[in-house]
Amino acid sequence: MMMARSNALRDGPGRWPAASPLNACAACDARPFSVCSAIHECDLGRLAAVAEIVEIAPGQTFVDEGEAARHFFNITRGTVKIFKLLPDGRRQITGFLDAGDFLGLAVDRTYAFSAEAIDTVRLCRFERPKLIGLLDEFPAFERQLLKWASHELLAAQNQMLLLGRKTARERVASFLLTRNRRRCPGRVAGTLVSLPMNRTDIGDYLGLTIETVSRTITRLKRDGLIRLHGSDAIELLDPAGLETIAEGFGAA
Repeated sequence: MMMARSNALRDGPGRWPAASPLNACAACDARPFSVCSAIHECDLGRLAAVAEIVEIAPGQTFVDEGEAARHFFNITRGTVKIFKLLPDGRRQITGFLDAGDFLGLAVDRTYAFSAEAIDTVRLCRFERPKLIGLLDEFPAFERQLLKWASHELLAAQNQMLLLGRKTARERVASFLLTRNRRRCPGRVAGTLVSLPMNRTDIGDYLGLTIETVSRTITRLKRDGLIRLHGSDAIELLDPAGLETIAEGFGAA
């Protein structure tokens, strides 16, 4: 079923027809903090020539684990969850990607993960040979991709620490702080963190049950560290207190 959805997307549905790739590159809000920022504005035409603008509906899988890795993806709007499935159907979410994130770099001939849109996602899709062909022409772009690969490695190491050593309270605090840094760099107390993913997704990322996630969030709220804004946003009232918990110095 997943494969059928991905193939249907490639054959046409899901494309975003609103703007030409060049105009979309010039007007892209994600460009200043994505790998594309390494391409000078006067050279955007070269990048746009190998890009296809795609819109993915919420819940749509656009990468299937084990399928041929034909594309790179640069997310320009929305949130994507990356996950792996065990043979018995259990799921481990390995990451959430947002606007400005690059997907597909750390793969060989086949994708080692699946990717699904959480909300409406817009992305630039690049055929791998075409994008790789630009690297010699734009060495700054190649350096930016290397920097992104290093970021992915660091994120994987942090995730191993989170799953292997941290308590539920430490995991949830770490998750909220990470979302805050990714979505609102440089901002401090009072930041509203967007959580488009549901509690089940958060649990599958943190290695916790949905009940444990909900119970831990309730406790953080009771302790005055956070304030809930519906089901899809949390205000960080005391980032320093959350940091203390995330680092293992808070009460269990």
